[in-house]
Amino acid sequence: MSQPYTPTPRTRLVREADRAVYDRETAYHILDEGFLCHVGFVADGQPFVIPTSYGRKDDCLYIHGSAASRMLRHLKEGLPVCVTVTLLEGLVLARSIFNHSMNYRSVVVLGKATLVDDPAEKIEALRLLSEHIIPGRWADARQPNERELKATSVLRLPIEEFSAKVRQGPVVDDEEDYSFPTWAGVVPLEMKWGPPLDDARLLPNLTAPEYARNYSRRR
Repeated sequence: MSQPYTPTPRTRLVREADRAVYDRETAYHILDEGFLCHVGFVADGQPFVIPTSYGRKDDCLYIHGSAASRMLRHLKEGLPVCVTVTLLEGLVLARSIFNHSMNYRSVVVLGKATLVDDPAEKIEALRLLSEHIIPGRWADARQPNERELKATSVLRLPIEEFSAKVRQGPVVDDEEDYSFPTWAGVVPLEMKWGPPLDDARLLPNLTAPEYARNYSRRR
């Protein structure tokens, strides 16, 4: 069970503090709905931000990638990281350019990622990553072999220092701008998924499984 959380000075929002959310339930719902994160870190004085997939189990995030990648080589040394996940849900078009905004939900996690050395935990982390992207696929696909496991690194990041930020709702204009003669409102945005496309070399009599036909990120 997740523990109660009090924001740290680094994660307490100052600007637009009314949009801050500090409860784990909300943050985890955002993390579980998204499947692409951006990992920020500094290597040899140069900042990098790398997009990658992730998975969550309880109060830990798991990140994976090639064992030869710059990100994995540096993060396993215990460098500080910043992981962000954002769900974009609408363009908020105000009457003034200054008050244009977006509706979104986001999470920022700060901490130090450590390399997963235990073989059983590594396999479980890879299963979590697979199931986070598309539940049901892990059992249907070939499992990683020794060569693939050796070429893959998995990092564990405890979700100990985090914050969520949420902006939802209509346009908020300055009172004097409500008489300005232009359209204002919200353009909703959502991720779309369509019917699965068979691979050209699919074996005969195989059809797309239910989890592919009815894929959804809404959880």
